[in-house]
Amino acid sequence: MERISQKSDRKGELALITGSRRGIGLGIALALSEAGFNIVLNGVSQPQAAEEAVERIRKKGCLCEYIQADISQKGDRERLVSEVKEDFGRLDILVNNAGVVPQPREDILIAPEQSFDLAINVNLKGPYFLTRDIANWMIDQKKGDPRRNQKIINISSINAFTASPSRAEYCMSKAGLSMMTALFAIRLAEFGIGVYEIRPGITKTDMTKPVKEKYDRLISDGVIPIKRWGTPEDMGKAVFAIATDCFPFSTGEVIHIDGGFRLRTL
Repeated sequence: MERISQKSDRKGELALITGSRRGIGLGIALALSEAGFNIVLNGVSQPQAAEEAVERIRKKGCLCEYIQADISQKGDRERLVSEVKEDFGRLDILVNNAGVVPQPREDILIAPEQSFDLAINVNLKGPYFLTRDIANWMIDQKKGDPRRNQKIINISSINAFTASPSRAEYCMSKAGLSMMTALFAIRLAEFGIGVYEIRPGITKTDMTKPVKEKYDRLISDGVIPIKRWGTPEDMGKAVFAIATDCFPFSTGEVIHIDGGFRLRTL
């Protein structure tokens, strides 16, 4: 495994965003770099594929590093944490964004077991154990400096509460991530570490390209009150607000960035 690294004096606050080479993850990384955070990008792609993303963030005057690691794998998770510790010596914001869609997308009655395993491992198990390890490190850091502004932010989906039988494993993984948010929020409150959940709605990314025509039609027909696609920038702004401590008397909060999808009308 390789890294793209920028060596310098790294004293500023640091954010680690998983699955951040492109899409929502990169939108979040760019927003946090605007807030002055140094950034660790992460993904499963080779470092060469992340060079453009790294340079975009560095041009904002922030330190940025890309670490290739598969968060569904225990060894990769441990190495990711170890390398962040070695290179930066701190971590202030963890954004659990990495995720996969069902492969293949099939009806619940015939979907293969390997697709279930992939979705659960990447979308839920990986974030769960990465958060556990990061949380313990954050607690240690807090003991050394109680003023630390530390946050854990989970990127789930409207599928945490909206059933799609043609991608059941994805829905279940996101519902689990929502409960994970509540559990860690309760456990970490005593240490002053806030835990939050962002629920994106229909968002324009590479992941949604195959269903663009379907969602264009649904949006036009009024499936959401705000008749447009969500963007990675929309998600980035929500994470920006949390990371910059705009909600100091809040934890375990679910923030819907979905154009009003969750609203019911008669």
